[in-house]
Amino acid sequence: MSVIDSEINFNGKKVLLIGGAGFIGHNLALSLKAKGANVAILDSLHVNNLLSLYDDVSAPKERTLYEYMINERLSLLRNNKIDLFVEDGRDYHRMAKVFSIFEPEVVVLLAAVSHASRANKDPRTTLDHSFRTLENALDNSREKVRQFIFFSSSMVYGNFESESVTETSSCNPIGIYGAVKLSGEKLVEAYGRVFDIPYTIVRPSALYGERCISRRVGQIFIENAIRGQDLVIAGDGKDKIDFTYIEDLIQGIELCISNHKSLGQIFNLTFGAAQEINSLATIVQNEFPGISVNYGERNPLVPERGTLDISKAKELLGYKPSHDIEIGFKKYISWYLDMSKNFNLNSNNIVESQKNE
Repeated sequence: MSVIDSEINFNGKKVLLIGGAGFIGHNLALSLKAKGANVAILDSLHVNNLLSLYDDVSAPKERTLYEYMINERLSLLRNNKIDLFVEDGRDYHRMAKVFSIFEPEVVVLLAAVSHASRANKDPRTTLDHSFRTLENALDNSREKVRQFIFFSSSMVYGNFESESVTETSSCNPIGIYGAVKLSGEKLVEAYGRVFDIPYTIVRPSALYGERCISRRVGQIFIENAIRGQDLVIAGDGKDKIDFTYIEDLIQGIELCISNHKSLGQIFNLTFGAAQEINSLATIVQNEFPGISVNYGERNPLVPERGTLDISKAKELLGYKPSHDIEIGFKKYISWYLDMSKNFNLNSNNIVESQKNE
């Protein structure tokens, strides 16, 4: 935890996290609560959450493992007295009721189908969960909130035009997910202009950390390694990605909430230094000797990425990420090993190609 991060005190500020029972949201809720904020969550528990586990009957052992993680999230929220409104964000009137009850000062919109590959396979569901929830959240925020924070993605940039991108770089998404996120940004900006809603847009990248069930590349690497299975990379592994540990992202969001300089701005909130996927695999191999890496065909819908320049967040907000993959991913592996002692992962042979962030 940075010095700046530890000094933040929210003094009862009321923060509503829409989609807040997910990986990012529950970690953010716990940190905000610890710093004195009054936090509430609106979440249907359907999208990449508890109820979604029962839509997929193909991996019962994974379901048991991920159910354990999600129940741990919910227990942490309950033990820290964080209110959870189990409501569907697509229902305008149910959301309006939560706004009326809680009266948030800050709204953080996290709800979305959170993967490029899933978005490309099921655009209807992606659009439904993303745009309807966003529109409802924006409309309920009119003349009520002091700040609306929208979670976008590094995917809005599409193929990076250089080794690093700034917030003013061209945005040319190549898939459904990136297009939806960029469209969401434009809608937030439009509501900001038309209805004078103070907003902040953040663009994270390649998140990883505790109690994530999203099966991104790092999680798949760890689970395969625990089972003694090979790691599988789509492509030659030289693709560079700005891997970001959850604690660094949380620090950035809290700085956005605590600093008025964030209003009306877009921020890259990542570690700020891309690493090859091969480097991530090497860390896993060092922790699990004897594990091999296999390479497959690269997905053409995965953009060629690199570093997200975080100079703006550093200069305006004092953002100081501290977890490169040597630090953050080793912490993640350690947590996963400790948590997985309750499960016989070695008996479940799953080898899966790299998922998109």
